[in-house]
Amino acid sequence: MAPQNEERAARLRAQANDPSFENVWQELRWRGLVHVSTDEAALEQALAGEPVSYYCGFDPTAPSLHLGHLVQLLTLRRLQLAGHRPYALVGGATGLIGDPRQTSERVLNSQETVAAWVESLRAQIEPYLSFEGENAATMVNNLDWTAGMSALDFLRDIGKNFRVGTMVKKEIVAKRLNSDEGISYTEFSYQVLQGNDFLELHRRHGVTLQTGGSDQWGNLTAGTELIRKVEGTHAHALGTPLITNADGTKFGKSEGNAVWLDAEMCSPYAFYQFWLNTADADVVDRLKVFTFLTRAEIEEYAQKVADEPFRREAQKRLAWEVTALAHGEETTTKVIEASQAVFGGGDLTTVDPDTLTAVLAELPQADRTQWEGEPGTVTAVELLVSTGLVASRSEARRTVRDGGASVNNVRVTDADQVFTRDDAFAGRHLLVRRGKKNMAGADLGEG
Repeated sequence: MAPQNEERAARLRAQANDPSFENVWQELRWRGLVHVSTDEAALEQALAGEPVSYYCGFDPTAPSLHLGHLVQLLTLRRLQLAGHRPYALVGGATGLIGDPRQTSERVLNSQETVAAWVESLRAQIEPYLSFEGENAATMVNNLDWTAGMSALDFLRDIGKNFRVGTMVKKEIVAKRLNSDEGISYTEFSYQVLQGNDFLELHRRHGVTLQTGGSDQWGNLTAGTELIRKVEGTHAHALGTPLITNADGTKFGKSEGNAVWLDAEMCSPYAFYQFWLNTADADVVDRLKVFTFLTRAEIEEYAQKVADEPFRREAQKRLAWEVTALAHGEETTTKVIEASQAVFGGGDLTTVDPDTLTAVLAELPQADRTQWEGEPGTVTAVELLVSTGLVASRSEARRTVRDGGASVNNVRVTDADQVFTRDDAFAGRHLLVRRGKKNMAGADLGEG
């Protein structure tokens, strides 16, 4: 395991269930993690008793997990902390198909691409679970039991247990059937594949509970019904709510790459800022779902939000906790230091260069086509104009003359001063500022 992953895993191992709850089911309900489930009383009783084997599946339809998956990872961890045995399934088989989307058919990725993404997702999942002890986690791949199954075996042994009338009533399938796009037999069959996964894990490992997002409810119950018909036993399903903002918008939908867990797809700085910008109306719910803070601690932050929302203490704690879980405490500290230096006008030379570069890249960027000098060189006037911090060259000169312009937090005194890669961080990035709050980045390009 990479050092950063070891750090995150150690942080998760230091967490504990909140002792103020009688059992883990009550804690899950208080945290808002129960949207729908099979027999609630029976499930609570099961989770309050002997260790239960449970699983959640993650399909490699992209090279990284996102914040929606993080809800499932932390739910898996909460159950493991309560003594239950987690199985994390990375769908090397189902990832070749992809579950039906709301709008249109998925693009089918190559086997080589999916196999690479399987390994990427496994590496992301590992730090969130403990693979040691009596309730050690197990990582599985549904390609192991699906690849060798013939089409005839699949139809005879698995498909015969599904009724088309029931399958077409699944919410997502019904929507697609009524759309202009329709749905292919491939995606229509996805629920059969996922149901078979639950059956296989039930047979191989005694798994009796599957967790997932509530939008997966049709797929979750496909497994419980298959187990009932084939094995004659009862299995459980738990659907967590889709996380939405207080205004009803889908959580993270407008944030682009800010929702990915992979640091290459979303910088730790952008990740931290995503959480720091949480609205007051949402922050307490986010603390419940995405952190391991106790009920007492979260109630304290709820009071702070009510009494002194301008201090944004709850948002700061949320951003710290989730970023530390996803990227490690050391990286989170560097992000905060870089942010303070950039936005507070501090000494940028003391900041971690890679983190600083990521911060600068998130700012509005200069248009290099407006620069007239040699590649890798730019004047102060051109920086101010091309970043949009001023409207004209004359305004740029006036800003410099009045002492209102700085580059890399150093005041500019000469409007014609030339900046080169020697002045830039990582040989290419400059921080351009007009006044205290108006900032932009300038990328000099590769040398």
